[in-house]
Amino acid sequence: MKIIETAIADVKLLEPKVFGDDRGFFMETFRDSWFRETVANVSFVQDNHSKSKNGILRGLHYQELQTQGKLVRVVSGEVFDVAVDIRKGSSTYGQWVGYHLSAENKRQLWVPAGFAHGFLVTSESAEFVYKCTDYYHPQSEKSILWNDETLGVRWPLENVAKVLVSEKDEQGQAFNNISGL
Repeated sequence: MKIIETAIADVKLLEPKVFGDDRGFFMETFRDSWFRETVANVSFVQDNHSKSKNGILRGLHYQELQTQGKLVRVVSGEVFDVAVDIRKGSSTYGQWVGYHLSAENKRQLWVPAGFAHGFLVTSESAEFVYKCTDYYHPQSEKSILWNDETLGVRWPLENVAKVLVSEKDEQGQAFNNISGL
């Protein structure tokens, strides 16, 4: 697995070694010992899988309790995946990074605890899978407005007919109103 550094040092883009021929391909998507030694010394306790159609935007989510680190990837389609640093005192507080993750490029993004996270489906549909370092805690889940002007996330909207967000995400907070982690 190759590590690609991002503009926020703790967020890592991972690119697997893919072995393929006319029969298909093989790749290792996760190895606990390698991940702990080279990316982050964490344990994963929950795996999630979602499917969404074009234009669905999920996020920007975080939990105030039971903060979650997430190792995310796409197994069908493509998304634009975003991590926002909301760690109080961090030198990159309020900064974001975003990357296209797809079934084709097979890349994964490591989003540590202390970050808000979201993604936009840019293909017809996408299946998104991710490992979490803590359990989902709905009572402490928060959402930052996906289009918050202070953050200025540049979502790639050219292949999206209409952005669709949940009612909960529509009611997200402005970045300047969050307490941070």
